[in-house]
Amino acid sequence: MAERRWPHFARWGLLAVAALTLVLFLTQQAQQNAQVSYAQSPSSDKSVHNETSGTNGATVPSVDQMKAMVQASPVVRLPGAVAVWDEAAVRKAIGNADIRILVAPPGIDKDAGKRVSDVSDASVTIVGLEVSADMGTASADDASVWQRQFGTADVTNEMLTMIAAVRHQPSPPDVPPLPRREPTAAELATATASLRATGRYRAPGSTLADPPATTNAFPGKPLYVALPTQPAGRPLVHYGPALAREFPGRPIVVMYGGWIEYDGPSAAEFTDVATAGFYGQFGDFLSPRSYPQDGLLGAYLSEVTDIRYAGIFDHPLPYVPFDPLHVTLPALPWVFAACAVGFLAFSIRPALRRSRPPAQAGVPARLAGLTALAVEVSGLTDGPSDAALARGITDLTAARHAFDRNLDERLIRASLDSAQSELDTVAELLGRDDYRPAHYLPGSLA
Repeated sequence: MAERRWPHFARWGLLAVAALTLVLFLTQQAQQNAQVSYAQSPSSDKSVHNETSGTNGATVPSVDQMKAMVQASPVVRLPGAVAVWDEAAVRKAIGNADIRILVAPPGIDKDAGKRVSDVSDASVTIVGLEVSADMGTASADDASVWQRQFGTADVTNEMLTMIAAVRHQPSPPDVPPLPRREPTAAELATATASLRATGRYRAPGSTLADPPATTNAFPGKPLYVALPTQPAGRPLVHYGPALAREFPGRPIVVMYGGWIEYDGPSAAEFTDVATAGFYGQFGDFLSPRSYPQDGLLGAYLSEVTDIRYAGIFDHPLPYVPFDPLHVTLPALPWVFAACAVGFLAFSIRPALRRSRPPAQAGVPARLAGLTALAVEVSGLTDGPSDAALARGITDLTAARHAFDRNLDERLIRASLDSAQSELDTVAELLGRDDYRPAHYLPGSLA
C-alpha cells in the first residue's frame, strides 16, 4: 500500500515546494529595488514601430491623376520622391517589356499610400525607399544592400529584384557593395575640430539635433557624426576608422542619412551583429517612412544596449555573483519549474503513455523556453558561437517586442523560428547536443 501511495505524496510535496519557491521569489522581488532577468537590459525601449510616426505631411495626387501621368510616361516621379537607381541597369532589366514605374515621396500617410497602390497602370511602385509590385515587396537582407538603400537612397537592387518578379524571371544577384574612400584632410579636419569641441559633428543637411552625451549602449562618452543621405553611385566616405585613430578608445557613431555605422571598442566583433539586428528588425518598416536621425539613433542605441547586456562582449551581466541574493534569485524559477514539471508528471503519467505527440507550443511557452536556453549557453560561447548567439538573442528580443505589442503571430513565430535555428547552430559549434533546441526543450516546445 505504501509503495502505491508514494507517488501521491511526492506529487503534493512537489506542489508545496513549488508554491513556497514562488512566494519566496515574489517576496524578494518586491523587497529589492533591482530586477534580475534573462536577456534583459536597461534600454529605453525606444522603437520606430507605431502607426503614426514616420509621416511628414507629404501627399500625392488623386488616383486618376496618377493614372494619367503613368500612362503618359514610363517613369513618374512625384514631388518629394527620394529613391534613385542605376538607370542603365534597370533599362537593361526591363528590356522590351512595358513596365511603368511610379515613385512617391517617403512619409505619406495611409490614405496617400492607398492611392499610390490603387494606380493599377504602375507595374512597380516606390514609396520612399520601399519597392513593391502586385506580387509583393522587395526586402533587403544584406548589410551592403541596406547601406545603399538607407545611406544613398539607391534602390537598384530592389528594382532589379522586382522587375525580375514582374517578368517571371529568376532573381538577379545583389549589386556590388558600395566602394569606400578615406576622408580628405579637409573633411577629417572639419569633423575632428567639431568633435573635440562638442562631441558631435553635424554636416549641412543632416537632421540629428540632440544625441545623448552618455548611453548604456557604449562605455564612456560616444562621438557622433551626422551626414545627410549621400549621393548614389559615388564612393562612401569612411569616417569611422579615420576618427577612431584620432580618438582612440572612444565609441564613434557615424550616420549617413538613415545608415548607421559604429567604430571604436569591440568594433570588429560588434558591428555586424548590431547592424544585422537593427536593420533586420526595422529595415522594412523604415523604408517607406521618413524619420529624423534622432529617432533612428535612439532606436539603434536601444538595440545595441539589448545586445550588449545579453552578456556578450565586454559588458557585465545584470547580476553580481558575489551577492547571495543575486545568486539565489535566478535559481528559484528553475526550482519552481522543476517542481511544476514533477507535479505534472505524477499527475498525468498514465495518460502520457497513451498520448500522441503534442502539437506545436504556444508562443509564450516557446519564447520562454528559447530565452532560458539562450541564457544557459551564454556562459559557454566563444569565437564563432558568439555571433550565432547574438543573432539568436536579437531574434528573441524582436519576438518579445512583437508579442508585447500584440503584432501578427506569424511575425512572432518567424522570429522564434530564426532564434531556434541560431541556437541550434550555437549548440552545434559548442559540440553540445544536449543544448540543441530539439533536445533541450521538453515535448512540444521543440
